[in-house]
Amino acid sequence: MIILRLAWQSLMNRKFTTILTILSIAVSVMLLLGVEKVRSSARTSFINTISGTDLVVGARTGGVQLLLYSVFHIGDATANVTWKTVEDIKKRDEVKWIVPIALGDSHRGYRVVGTSSEYFERFRYRRNIPLQFVEGYKFSDLFDAVLGAEVARTLNYKIDDEIILAHGTGPVSIGKDHGDTPFRVSGILAPTGTPVDRVVHVSMEAIEAIHLGWETGAYSDQNNKKSAEELRKIDLSPKAATAVYVGLKSRMTTFSLQRWINTYKQEPIIAILPGVVFGELWSMIGNIEKVLLIISTLVVLTAILGMIISILASLNERRREMAILRAIGAKPIQIFTLFTAEATTIAFLGVVIGFFSLYSTLFIIQPFIENLTGLYLDITLPKWNEIILMVTIMGAAVLAGIIPALRAYRTSLSDGLMIRG
Repeated sequence: MIILRLAWQSLMNRKFTTILTILSIAVSVMLLLGVEKVRSSARTSFINTISGTDLVVGARTGGVQLLLYSVFHIGDATANVTWKTVEDIKKRDEVKWIVPIALGDSHRGYRVVGTSSEYFERFRYRRNIPLQFVEGYKFSDLFDAVLGAEVARTLNYKIDDEIILAHGTGPVSIGKDHGDTPFRVSGILAPTGTPVDRVVHVSMEAIEAIHLGWETGAYSDQNNKKSAEELRKIDLSPKAATAVYVGLKSRMTTFSLQRWINTYKQEPIIAILPGVVFGELWSMIGNIEKVLLIISTLVVLTAILGMIISILASLNERRREMAILRAIGAKPIQIFTLFTAEATTIAFLGVVIGFFSLYSTLFIIQPFIENLTGLYLDITLPKWNEIILMVTIMGAAVLAGIIPALRAYRTSLSDGLMIRG
């Protein structure tokens, strides 16, 4: 206890330097734990982009490609899945629900997704959170459209505004839009931080309607394009889907249904488990997190180095202090322990202040980060990896403190009492 009291009094005699050293360690701890928190939250948010969907089915292709165009709406499908196949999957005893999606159109740079009204009930994200409307409602008319939060915000759309869809997903050019069948904004979804925010949703029947007369890939007068009123009166049952989200009655049947789909003889299709493919995709694009972790570790090492320099710099000023302690009976090992205790105290305070500062900051900025980037920072009790990081920083600081402690240990009584000119 005497050593700890002496260490504390010694630090208090050098308040300014001690506070700066503690703050440098605290900031580095905040950075390291913050990067770890963002890394784990980003991974969790990425993997939970779609939740509660057991299988995603599409034309046979690579699993990552299917995930990219069906969930992230990046790239295009190699082929569609015929509606007969969709019906065959729906009839399986294992299947509780299916939600088809149709891609291929856009609106001012945003993807258009054709789907069923059940999409708004079945689609989940993060930890099984359902989609919610901030304004309006889902489809009630053939030419209703539901906008993702980013689409509505960026393009400044309101309920009942009229929008025109474009044929294809590339740059819109003259003659490629569906100007004769305008849509009405019927609903706007709440922000989710997922690709849903960047999507214009319409019904599967609407996708069929706007493509009547486009069978050759481009509209011409000879294609006998129908008016909106005429389209509402005809059968617009879907003929194909780009992909299908599948929910099962029991997850125990996931692999058996996946095997049945992958060996389906009438059409080459593939079923993927979203969580598994998300993991594969993250391993391909997640190297940036390692770079951030390395940079943060270097910052921590720099702060610890600063602590060593601070203690070493004070050694010359404290030679007489060490000599007096030795003169009144302090053993060399006690001098060593004193300097080690100082380093431990600085490291402990830096870690504690850094930890509480980080979590206080996260509580304040969490809603702003989510609204700005869509990244949900899950503020929970420290996980084992965070605890291990803090203990590691403490251990590294204590080990680093041995360097000045050894120098003090080796300082002799006569050297301490020597008067230097």
